[in-house]
Amino acid sequence: MSVWSKLKYGLTNHCETRENHEDEQLQSRYYKTTAASAIKAVKELIASSHEYEMLSISEERGEFSVATRRGRKAFIVITVISVRPFETAIDFSVTTDTKLLPFDFGWSRRIVIDLYQKIDQRLPYIGSGING
Repeated sequence: MSVWSKLKYGLTNHCETRENHEDEQLQSRYYKTTAASAIKAVKELIASSHEYEMLSISEERGEFSVATRRGRKAFIVITVISVRPFETAIDFSVTTDTKLLPFDFGWSRRIVIDLYQKIDQRLPYIGSGING
């Protein structure tokens, strides 16, 4: 990642994953599982974590609203999308609550990377940005 990209991610309070993201760590990740199994794994991950608090779940839409419990306050939306049978994508949108400064020094990006690492341990990972 270039110096400009590192600076850009440090000087914002929002981070979002997508299919064709310039940062490979922020590309949509795909798992070899059904949407129901992915939703269950994400729900268990958040429930067992001391770092995150579940605010709401919409299983029909595959969306979770989560907040951080420690450190900087952040609001996280986790989206689980079934692409095909046994191929499910998981995306994140993280917005940090910064009171004094309009940026979070890359905190929102670190949350996304941390959550992806934890999900990778629970679900069989296929790849990132593979349908782009």
